[in-house]
Amino acid sequence: MSETPATPPFEQARDELADVVRRLEAGGTTLEESLALWERGEALAAICQRWLDDARTRLDAARGAAPAPE
Repeated sequence: MSETPATPPFEQARDELADVVRRLEAGGTTLEESLALWERGEALAAICQRWLDDARTRLDAARGAAPAPE
């Protein structure tokens, strides 16, 4: 997965996701804020998963192996 302005690097997405989780676990936010955090967390988790899937594909290709089953 190539990085674009809309797609943060893996490390940035991971760190922001960890922050979202901390904020949700801490509580003290309104329902609307919690929903917005949850939605952002879902989006960040999907970004991280795409980075990891791409890394797996690249590793498999470098090893000459078939893609790993899901």
